Amino acid sequence: MNELTIKESQEIVDNWIKTIWVRYFSELTNLWQLIEEVGEVARIITRTYWEQSFKKSDEKGDLWDELADVLFVLICIANQTWVDLTSALQKNLEKKTKRDSQRHKNNEKLK
Repeated sequence: MNELTIKESQEIVDNWIKTIWVRYFSELTNLWQLIEEVGEVARIITRTYWEQSFKKSDEKGDLWDELADVLFVLICIANQTWVDLTSALQKNLEKKTKRDSQRHKNNEKLK
């Protein structure tokens, strides 16, 4: 598979939703889906890189798959609220660059 741009990803997800799922879940349902998926990412990271270990009842998921689930739901929310994620990310990076250009370089905690 070729590398996808954010715009292409938004178009692919939109087409997939309309042909496979019939329609988007509501924005609030997708918000809860996003929270659930982020929780699954957190479980894998805390059990893999922190002191906690996996319980027998835990199904050890794949981090790549859970991150993809987060991205999928995030794209769904962006699509249904008419947010162009490419433009949003560009604007956000400009904001962060202007605001934080020296902030972290001068942070003693990061040295």
